[in-house]
Amino acid sequence: MLHIVACIKQVPDTKIIKMNPKTNTMDRSSAPAILNPYDAHAVEEAVRLRARYGGVVSVLTMGPPPAVKAIRKCIEIGADEGYMITDRAFAGADTLATSYALTKALEKIAQTRPIDLIICGKMTIDGDTGQVGPGIARRLDMPPLTSVNKVVEVDAEQRHAIVHRKLEDGYEVVRSTLPCLLSVEKEINEVPYSSLPNMLRAARYQPHIWAVADLPDIDKTQLGLKGSPTIVSSVWAPPKPQGGTMLEGAQEEQVARLLDILMARQELFAAASGGGAS
Repeated sequence: MLHIVACIKQVPDTKIIKMNPKTNTMDRSSAPAILNPYDAHAVEEAVRLRARYGGVVSVLTMGPPPAVKAIRKCIEIGADEGYMITDRAFAGADTLATSYALTKALEKIAQTRPIDLIICGKMTIDGDTGQVGPGIARRLDMPPLTSVNKVVEVDAEQRHAIVHRKLEDGYEVVRSTLPCLLSVEKEINEVPYSSLPNMLRAARYQPHIWAVADLPDIDKTQLGLKGSPTIVSSVWAPPKPQGGTMLEGAQEEQVARLLDILMARQELFAAASGGGAS
């Protein structure tokens, strides 16, 4: 029987979110909060592994109280248990402080039920760093397997897992000891519509909620802003793309005009780089 923990995050829907033109920061109130899409695939993969091998699927998140909604979404997908750490001391955490806090929560979970496998989404759509999963693995001294797009086997008795890791020109097959941590690609599975029983269970579900004081042997200097060496000096929205140049006239005239434009740009590039046109 496996105990699989999926680490998840509630994020703003970046398809809808707007930027504040005065502060150049994300206006999080402009978009609904959703379960990070990569994390949905992580939970779905955990549920599929439970179906193959038996066991329990837990989910863990760090966030403000409304992040309970993300845990309930995971229960809809099929997770068994949900855990959330929430406290003002966690506010402003970068990936280093986040991985530390989640590690402490994982250690507390493991005191009740040892963890065989941790699954994270490849990255979050609001940060795009992909650093939290490997950071957790490093702190727990377990192998991190990143960019996983297929889980071939998980053997709880022989204590190993075999996965495919996505590469630019294919994939590689990797065998790792258990416990280990996987960060998964979206293509690893398709997340189906939730079943009615899971939706009803999720609507009533109350996760385990812990504050800083509930976590074992925690160093408060490694939490939140205090524990975050990353500094964001400035944020700005990219400029809107300018309209292109419309070429008119006969086909031969358009081709000649296009060549003139390309040659002129090549000369400008060569001059800027210190070379000459060739």
